[in-house]
Amino acid sequence: MDYENKPQGYYDNIRSEMLAFLPINAKYILDVGCGNGAFAKVIKEKNKAEVWGIEYMKGPGEEAKTQLDKVFIGKCEDFIGDLPDGYFDAIYFNDVLEHLVDPYEVLKQMKPKLQKEGVIISSLPNVRHYNTFKRVLFQKDWRYEDYGVMDRTHLRFFTKKSIRRMYEELGYKVLIHKGINRSKSIKPYLFYLLTLFTQLDMRFVQFATVVKKNND
Repeated sequence: MDYENKPQGYYDNIRSEMLAFLPINAKYILDVGCGNGAFAKVIKEKNKAEVWGIEYMKGPGEEAKTQLDKVFIGKCEDFIGDLPDGYFDAIYFNDVLEHLVDPYEVLKQMKPKLQKEGVIISSLPNVRHYNTFKRVLFQKDWRYEDYGVMDRTHLRFFTKKSIRRMYEELGYKVLIHKGINRSKSIKPYLFYLLTLFTQLDMRFVQFATVVKKNND
């Protein structure tokens, strides 16, 4: 996969919109796909927390080691067994699950790593975003790009509905599931009007989801 040639800023994106989902009392946090540690450093300082990271790329991963308490470099699947059980208050997957061969298995194996009330927080690209839908329906095209919803390194594609189903089928309870990074363009609104505003999920580039183990 072409992770070496990502655009500038790809590995140091702080993702401030995802900070809103961090539990205020979370003290032990794992950031999967932590890049150079920029986002994890913010949550470490914000919560005065112990923060671990997993990063696929060696360069950003080595940089993250200077910022975080512990960092694994390589495929996240290779390090799940090294994580302590019942330890983390929060595990972040910011635009990571879509890059994995089997995100379902990773989420299944991560479940025991959460403490009883711990949460998984993820953002996932919305393949039903208006621009993608427009290309498929009207331009008859499925074109990969360097980044974004159609990032050529994506192995999996998700919608709002399929994200919820994935978590629920894995035995998680969905606490928050909402669109983020809404398109500012007014072009789609005629389409929304014609569809009686039943397709509003297409406004969002990504969906943020917070789940916990279903202990019921």
